[in-house]
Amino acid sequence: MNPRMRLFCRLGLLGLFVVCSATALEPLAPLTPDTEQRASIREILHELDKHHYRHLTLDDTFSSELLDLYLKHLDATRTYFLASDIAEFDAWRNQLDDELRAGNLDLAFRIFNRFRERLVARLEANVTFLESDAKFDFDSDESLPIDTDTRAWFKDAAEADDYWRRRLKDGMLRLIMSGKDAKAARELLVKRYKSQLHRASLQQSRDAFELYANTVAGMYDPHTSYMDPRSLENFQISMSLSLEGIGAVLQAEDEYTKIVRVVPGGPADKQGRLRAGDRITGVAQGVDGEMVDVIGWRLDDVVDLIRGKKDSQVRLDILPATSGPAGSSYSVTIVRDQVKLEEQAARGDVITVPSGNAKLRLGIITLPTFYMDFEAYRNRDENFRSTTRDVYNILQSFRGENIDGIILDLRNNGGGSLYEATALTDLFIDPGPVVQIRHANGKVSLDQMAEHPAAYRGPLVVLINRLSASASEIFAGAIQDYGRGLIVGTQSFGKGTVQVMTPLKQGQLKLTESKFYRVSGDSTQERGVVPDIVLPSLYDLKEIGDASQDRVLHWDRIKPVDHDTYKNVDGLVAPLIQRHDARVATDADWRYLLETLKFAEQNRSIKELPLKRAERERLDHEREVALFDLANAQRKAKGEPAYADLGAWRKEQDALSGEPGDEGDAALPAKPKIDLAHDPLLKETGSILGDYVGLLTKRREALAGNPAGS
Repeated sequence: MNPRMRLFCRLGLLGLFVVCSATALEPLAPLTPDTEQRASIREILHELDKHHYRHLTLDDTFSSELLDLYLKHLDATRTYFLASDIAEFDAWRNQLDDELRAGNLDLAFRIFNRFRERLVARLEANVTFLESDAKFDFDSDESLPIDTDTRAWFKDAAEADDYWRRRLKDGMLRLIMSGKDAKAARELLVKRYKSQLHRASLQQSRDAFELYANTVAGMYDPHTSYMDPRSLENFQISMSLSLEGIGAVLQAEDEYTKIVRVVPGGPADKQGRLRAGDRITGVAQGVDGEMVDVIGWRLDDVVDLIRGKKDSQVRLDILPATSGPAGSSYSVTIVRDQVKLEEQAARGDVITVPSGNAKLRLGIITLPTFYMDFEAYRNRDENFRSTTRDVYNILQSFRGENIDGIILDLRNNGGGSLYEATALTDLFIDPGPVVQIRHANGKVSLDQMAEHPAAYRGPLVVLINRLSASASEIFAGAIQDYGRGLIVGTQSFGKGTVQVMTPLKQGQLKLTESKFYRVSGDSTQERGVVPDIVLPSLYDLKEIGDASQDRVLHWDRIKPVDHDTYKNVDGLVAPLIQRHDARVATDADWRYLLETLKFAEQNRSIKELPLKRAERERLDHEREVALFDLANAQRKAKGEPAYADLGAWRKEQDALSGEPGDEGDAALPAKPKIDLAHDPLLKETGSILGDYVGLLTKRREALAGNPAGS
């Protein structure tokens, strides 16, 4: 037994299980703030008060909200602190503002130290329990509550012990159902908690300060953050060494590392399996490296494991966002590489869609990001690459293709260069304002203007989704406000703020200093861009988007600016929606998409997980059968042969998804450029554009006194 621990065990209900709790005989030495940290917190507050877009008053309300946010950052799932701890902290609820003004961090560190004590004691108890002879009964009818939104703080140690016994049981059950024997599953859990324990024991004063400073910064908005000197140095070293990775934006959420966005053109995007909202549970190096369980790890430690040399392989264990809390994980192999500019460049393709007795040729411009080769531009290279230059060249090539209309696909485009967003808009509208920028001092600038005659004046549809953000929202909002084209898809991300980096004496502060507004006066912040025609979202709108984060800056309006209106969309949205609804009502792929999304939503809504193995296996089987039935219903509707049985369906799913045993995901072929057969949203957008072209043609003919068909 760990010499630092004394183990107390008691028989549980009917003797079916044993609950063990542990108390530390040698408590951890408390962490204390130093003089530099006290000076830094005052400097951070000064910069926030002087330069941040949101003006907050350091008062008791600020203090109370800061305490709640701090506790959330420390213990988001409410699984370590006890109600007695929270009651003790509540006595300090109105004192944190006074401490901050004085550069005092004592209360913040006392709270952090208490969390550290609870965390270490719990991890040691978990290890001791798993290394004991205690057994798990997988035949008993009990469950694990997983709804953290409604969970109260544990009223006492006994309630905490019971929850953690169930959580350990769930961990064992997951591993056993994934194919591990009971001994291997228990050993993996022991390794997981020992790893977390080791990392907790290494925490220093800088860790406590960085977390608290980030909480203070996060009071202003979720995009404001602090990086201490060591974190900043590590970041700069990693950037200068050009360490390659998978091309994904990650963040810590509860005990998981969550994928926020897959970078277009990066290794993960080309591999094709990872999605926003997926969680990384394990990381392994190469084909045969040991899978390291990373649940409960710090985000930067997980990132260090994922990074590596170009062309080397990294294997990830992924818990998909669509599978819900009871879902199974899968492994994916990705070849590390840098995200190359040419792989993020705009791409032009041509498709054909039916329109009555004729066929229309439509151009599709896929734009993964708003980019510019700044180095080539600074070197005065006349052929430097940029979004606008590449799209202009595509437009020119479309002239020889007799294009009837264009889809500009901004799905998953997280933004980039503001200048390029403005310049791209300039290709589709005549001179005029594109975006307003309101600064922290209240002044509004209109520096971003379209300055040239439009390069393309034909029918235009802009396709967006929940991951279309920032510069994408500026472009889509301008096209919508000008009435220049039709916006189709799902409500965008809602990232309508601008951040600047501010150097500090110790570290660096990233803060929000201005906010974007459309020419209509509407902010793109929080609400994003709402499409004219709404399509189903592949992502959970409640979990992904700026509105899902803490302390967001809210949507509002300012005075609109004068701008032209093309009226290309006026009066056409309603008939286009009618045609869209009629078409998808009988479309097999569309019905399959909707049913699959509904199924995923049902899985995400689960509040408790059964811990009885037979019940858990029954639920897994029912989920598999439901997906099998959906796939066969889709095939039947399309006149294709149905899967003979579950085995045949599983085999094809494994082949499509690159499950282990298929020679590795690294050997998967590159994703096709345009794949309408597996992209019902793009396919339907093409049909909407076809209808739009037809309605515009009829309107022009009517205005010319030559109605179609006369």
